[in-house]
Amino acid sequence: MDFLRPESLAEALQMKAAVPDAVPIAGGTDVMVELNFDHRRPPALLDLTRVPELAGWSRDGALVTIGAALPYTRLINELGTDLPGLAIASRTVGSPQIRNRGTVGGNLGAASPAGDTHPVLLACDAVVEVASVRGTRTIPADEFYLGVKRNALQPDELITAIRLPRASGPQQFAKVGTRNAMVIAVCSFAISLHADARVGAAIGSAAPTPRRARQAEEFLAAELDFAQPRPLLDSVKQRFGELVSAEASPIDDVRGSAAYRKHALAVLARRTLGWAWDAYREGERSCA
Repeated sequence: MDFLRPESLAEALQMKAAVPDAVPIAGGTDVMVELNFDHRRPPALLDLTRVPELAGWSRDGALVTIGAALPYTRLINELGTDLPGLAIASRTVGSPQIRNRGTVGGNLGAASPAGDTHPVLLACDAVVEVASVRGTRTIPADEFYLGVKRNALQPDELITAIRLPRASGPQQFAKVGTRNAMVIAVCSFAISLHADARVGAAIGSAAPTPRRARQAEEFLAAELDFAQPRPLLDSVKQRFGELVSAEASPIDDVRGSAAYRKHALAVLARRTLGWAWDAYREGERSCA
C-alpha cells in the first residue's frame, strides 16, 4: 500500500486523479479501524493532514465555510456560537482524542448512516464543496448521501469544505446510544429553527442514509407562530414526533430493533423541539 503525502490542495487533487482508488485520510478515526480489521485494503492512502487549505474555516456574512480537515475540537471551541447544532453533535463524537483528530469532512466521506454530524448538516441546509483537477462543484447535503456508506463523490474528487448558514435561531441535536459515551448512535435527530419561520429536521441511524423529515418540517412550520411564540401544545409535540418516526425505515441490528428506533426517534423529536422552542421564546422575551 502506497502512502501519498501532498502539501497543497493542488498536489492532492493531482494525486487523487492519478490514483482514483486512493483513500483520503485526515483524522483517520474511521479509515484506520477499517484497515486494522482488514475490511478494506486500498492501493494507497492519501494523507491530507499537510494540506493547509483544508484545515481552517472562514465567515462571510451569514455563511460559514468549514475546511474538510478542521477537527471537531476546533469546531466546538471556535464555532459553537455560529453553528450550535453542529457543535452539539460534535461533542457527542467519540472521546476527546477522537474529537482532536476526527473531522466533519471525514464523517461525510465515510457516509455512514450513523454519522453524528449528518442530521445537523441536513437540518441546516449545508452544502458540500468538492474538487478535482477538472474543477470545483457543490452538492446540497440532501443529495450527497446515496446509500449505506455511499456518497455522490466521483472517483477523482475530494471533499474540500462544507458551507452552511450561521444559525438564525435555536438548534438542537440528540442521539440514543447503548451507553453514555464513545458509542455509535442507535438513532439520532437534529432540529433547526430558522428566523424566516422555516424548520429543518433530520434523522440519523434509522434509514439507509441520513434523511430529512420533510413532512414533519412542513407540519411544524405551519403550527409554530414565530411572530408571537406561545407555549407548545402537547398535541403538536406528539404529532411532530409521530411524523419524524414515520420518516424512518430502520433495521434490526445488534444496537437496537427497528421498533425501538422508531419509538426513540419520536421521543428525541419531542424533546429537542421543546428545548429549541423554549430557547426561541426566551430569546424573543429577551429582545422585547
